[in-house]
Amino acid sequence: MPKLLKDQQIRNDDFQIRQQGPKEPFLPEGNVLLHVSSIVHAIKANGQHKGQVGIWFDSSDEPETVTHTLNQFPVIAVNFPGFFDGRGYSLARLLRERWDYQGDLRAIGDILVDQLYYLKRCGFSSFRLREDQNPDYALAALTTFSGNYQTAADQSIPVYRLRHQL
Repeated sequence: MPKLLKDQQIRNDDFQIRQQGPKEPFLPEGNVLLHVSSIVHAIKANGQHKGQVGIWFDSSDEPETVTHTLNQFPVIAVNFPGFFDGRGYSLARLLRERWDYQGDLRAIGDILVDQLYYLKRCGFSSFRLREDQNPDYALAALTTFSGNYQTAADQSIPVYRLRHQL
């Protein structure tokens, strides 16, 4: 089972990632992440399914068409097809800041330990690690720096303003 970092803990990720379609009308038992293209199916399943139902975006997906339904889902995941693809960072900022998503925002796909600190700054709250990544190193990577000069999804006040608030 893939490892998940959430709330400063290493856990097993019990969400199944599915590409739900018309040929597969029934959801498997347990917690499920459905691709955003199946959002109508996901909304219907949310109240009827035994387990949690969330949605996931590819980094190339446009969330504007479903923004009014985002907070109905306890988990929204963003898939990183490769560690070099930075579009998921922007998508996370949009989900948190423009569309005010309040639930668990999860990074999935090709997630490396080196990226975790920056993913967290963009608004991700949980991370499904690639199989070859060490979860203990990943926990340490979340606290790489003790402070930040820039504002971000995880810090709305710049550091120079903090000095004047003491």
